[in-house]
Amino acid sequence: MADGVAKPDAAVVRDALGVGVAVGLSGFAFGVTSAGSGLGLLQTCVLSLLVFTGASQFALVGALAAGGSPYTAAAGAFFLGVRNAFYGLRLSQLLALPRAVRPFAAQWVIDETTAVTLAQPTRRAARIGFTVTGLTLYVLWNLTTLLGALGAKAIGDTRAWGLDAAGPAVFLALLAPMLRSATERAVAGLAVLLGLGLLPVLPAGVPVLAAALAAPVALFVSGRKATEKATEKAAEKAMEKAAEERR
Repeated sequence: MADGVAKPDAAVVRDALGVGVAVGLSGFAFGVTSAGSGLGLLQTCVLSLLVFTGASQFALVGALAAGGSPYTAAAGAFFLGVRNAFYGLRLSQLLALPRAVRPFAAQWVIDETTAVTLAQPTRRAARIGFTVTGLTLYVLWNLTTLLGALGAKAIGDTRAWGLDAAGPAVFLALLAPMLRSATERAVAGLAVLLGLGLLPVLPAGVPVLAAALAAPVALFVSGRKATEKATEKAAEKAMEKAAEERR
């Protein structure tokens, strides 16, 4: 990573803490939702400790709560979590951590740590941002997961409180600013249409898997349009060249 304009360490820590605390508190909603879906206290806490990716965790317990099979629920959570592997490929180059540290750092490669890390101008700032965000979020997420699971009985029906929507809402809030190109927005829109449209006709958890088809479809259409534009431009240049030769 080529160093850019230095950023004060205090500013990096402040930004990282802001993200870590804001998202970490939503672990309470996951704890409540997970307990409401039928998972025990130990199962809920182990999910946060080992899986530690909010979107996948909410997808898993949401599918189970809707009556989906454990295999379908796990498949949906797995496909949502695959994106972290691609984050890791990028972050490994930026952070250049020692080999002995990488297996432990991989546990913290999620949406929030990636966003904070990529926003930093230097490798030093990127490492600080990644570490502070990851540590803050991991500790808070697991602590609030425990509190949410313990308090689930006192709260009652999570759907009445709307806590089951907190996780997806946080995920969408983080995702929305990343949708900068027309293709990215098309993928997101088509995924929403597929997920909601297939929800009444497919078993719980399957619509999430089907929504993944939005990416190849949108990319195929985008590629076709790019090819057509390139062909049109080539044809125009050929016509212009032919016209010049006649003169």
